[in-house]
Amino acid sequence: MSSTGRDGVYDAPEVVHSAAHEAGKADISQMERVLSVGDEKGDRMNYDRVDGELAKYANAVAVDITPDENKRLKTLINRRVLPVMIITYFLQALDKGTMSFTSIMGIRDDIPVLLNDSKWAWLTTCIYIAVLIVEYPTNWILQRVPIAKYLGFNILAWSTTLALHAVCKSFPALIAVRTLLGIFEAVCQPAFIVMSSMWYKRSEQAEIVTFWYMMNGGQQIVGGLLAYGFTLIKSPPSPLKSWQAIFLAYGSFSFLWGLFVLWYLPDSPMRAKCYSEEDKKLIVERVRSNQTGLQNKSFRSYQMKEALLDPQCWCYCLIQICTTLPTSGLGAFSQIIIKGFQFSTLETQLLAMVLGVVIILTLLSSTYFVKKTNQNLLIMGVYVIPSFIGTIVLMTVRNTNKANQVGLLISYYMVLSFWAAQTLAMSLLSRNMAGQTKKTAAVAMNFIAWATGNSIGPQVFLSRDKPRYLIAFSTHMGCYVLLVLVIIYLRWTLVRRNKAKDRLTEQVTEARDENLVHAFDDLTDRENPSFRYMY
Repeated sequence: MSSTGRDGVYDAPEVVHSAAHEAGKADISQMERVLSVGDEKGDRMNYDRVDGELAKYANAVAVDITPDENKRLKTLINRRVLPVMIITYFLQALDKGTMSFTSIMGIRDDIPVLLNDSKWAWLTTCIYIAVLIVEYPTNWILQRVPIAKYLGFNILAWSTTLALHAVCKSFPALIAVRTLLGIFEAVCQPAFIVMSSMWYKRSEQAEIVTFWYMMNGGQQIVGGLLAYGFTLIKSPPSPLKSWQAIFLAYGSFSFLWGLFVLWYLPDSPMRAKCYSEEDKKLIVERVRSNQTGLQNKSFRSYQMKEALLDPQCWCYCLIQICTTLPTSGLGAFSQIIIKGFQFSTLETQLLAMVLGVVIILTLLSSTYFVKKTNQNLLIMGVYVIPSFIGTIVLMTVRNTNKANQVGLLISYYMVLSFWAAQTLAMSLLSRNMAGQTKKTAAVAMNFIAWATGNSIGPQVFLSRDKPRYLIAFSTHMGCYVLLVLVIIYLRWTLVRRNKAKDRLTEQVTEARDENLVHAFDDLTDRENPSFRYMY
């Protein structure tokens, strides 16, 4: 019999860093240990492990919520939480992407060192190096502080930093403010992953993550229109250059939005003063079936170890590297690449807006097919195929006539289809990770990988390789091949884990937590015998 820790559940379940064929045995071993020490509490929630604030609102067993009531609660959440996530992410993407638009607005002429593509690439890379450094501290803080207040503070900080871009007149000054921008914006995506799992059911999270993540495309559309408007500013007579004006305007608006978020966004369902006490309880019960927890400020070292040794976590990391390396380079050089197809500056700005439409359609359509088929990883794999085709065309076809020019542009748009894999992987992370410490560690690992890919991406676009950038696109091809292999492995291992859990629940009566009594007990996905992976 295993020893019981002070939490009333086995403190350090064995986590086996195994080959894939041992994964099922490892899961069964961990679940049996939890069950062996939890039998005396098998019929009730373990309040020693449940977050104190959450325990005041969580029922002892699952509460049946009618479809109409569920729809009403989701509407309440959508009105309060979803708009904040969508608009905040839009502003963050717009703020971060502004540098790409200024590339053809005179900033490279006013600061001549930026005409060197490697120097220009560092203005994007330094953001993600900063994210690499602060990602785990940020996730650690998110687990322990009011999430809305922390998000609001960072919005105020990054908007101020963005406005300061306007007074930068040298490369070192721009590197400094870009690095600060990365530090403060590092909170955005991890916070939204946590919020998506806190407020929404697992069946809804792919759609919710897509809604806010597709603002990467929204900023391309709106950003293109606004950038064109700002190019009409002429200096003289204006005291501001067009690129200075755009930084000041975006920074000022984002600052006002940060103040609004501090006032409007609830930190959690339990702290949502905008809802009645009864609705708070129902909103908490609504996400009980996720079995991924809702909030817990306790640090459990064994969960950290489990995250580091779980192949699933590393698969999500590899997916992020394989998708962000191409996206960051294509994002930083989008205007330069399109202009390299021999389009005018105005045509380039308008055609860059189409990129936004392509991104939005890609993300919405992939989510639609996931909802219809309930096949996340297969859809991710299918959406990588157009990226292969588009990249091959870009690498093999020369721009010798109008037909080739149009064909290269369409191929460039096709390449962006792999973005579906990035978004769906994020939603799988929020749905397939349980245990607050494990989830915090997994999200941090995911966004460290995200930052790594983003920091490397612009560096593979070399000045000597333009305008076709064959080295960069060859690197992207390697990423797509690895991405497909990771998707295949991840699906295989998740299927095996679910089958192992099914065998256990058939053999052991105590493993069938039909009333979801232990859904808030801060068990990890591998500890909880009732947890099933989505793939």
